Amino acid sequence: MDISLKPIDQSNYSVVCDLAVTDYQSEYVACNMWSLVEAAYNPGYTCRAIYLQSIAVGFIMWVRETPVKISIWRLMVDVHFQSQGIGKAALALAIEHIRQIDGIREIEISYSPANRIARSFYGSLGFKEVGLDESGKDLMAVITLNN
Repeated sequence: MDISLKPIDQSNYSVVCDLAVTDYQSEYVACNMWSLVEAAYNPGYTCRAIYLQSIAVGFIMWVRETPVKISIWRLMVDVHFQSQGIGKAALALAIEHIRQIDGIREIEISYSPANRIARSFYGSLGFKEVGLDESGKDLMAVITLNN
């Protein structure tokens, strides 16, 4: 499968904003347009379009929370391209990219305890649950790096 992560710029932001998830998933995934706006005004936010060959099919965003920790805040694959392994391949690419950043020791992700699919998905990529977030609403899972 030819999956890649590409920067979002003038040539592809519109198609990224038009990507959508299922109605069920929409309560768990922020709007891509909002994520791009958020990233434009906050340092340390990295956005990438997920491409299947030459077609934008998804979106991922990670945030440098501290000098040693990056959190993956957004991951979505368009409803028309789900269940093909694209999200898993894209997240694996993002993890490999993040591993190359000097000083990073932890990759973190959070998700609703009600989202059983997310729990299984992230666990399959090596994330280990460590408890609830500060609000007590979302589960936190991490990958510890040996940098």
